[in-house]
Amino acid sequence: MIEWLNIIAGLILCVGLLEAIPAMGKHLVKLAKWLGGFQTIIGIIVIIAGIIWWSFPWALVTIFAGLILAVGILPVIPALGKHLEKLAKWLGGFQTIIGLIVLIIGILGVINYI
Repeated sequence: MIEWLNIIAGLILCVGLLEAIPAMGKHLVKLAKWLGGFQTIIGIIVIIAGIIWWSFPWALVTIFAGLILAVGILPVIPALGKHLEKLAKWLGGFQTIIGLIVLIIGILGVINYI
């Protein structure tokens, strides 16, 4: 399941690169923009999944992707909210790179199950 969440998070974070993909780029951009409407909810789910599947080798990157997606709701978390928001905003500078890594990890994970 975490593989599919990584693909979804990666699509949202890499929306700017998707149009360069031949044949499917425009459709992927359309999907990513639609998913972007749910980015806070998806970010929370991705963070929780990254924590649950902590033994997953790339769980930290998954959590980073979730933090970037959920940056708007992080300040309401007691005690840690401001620190998590700072981290998420800093990670936002690497949004495309993190998104590409998470997308590739997700695709490779799905391929391993096939």
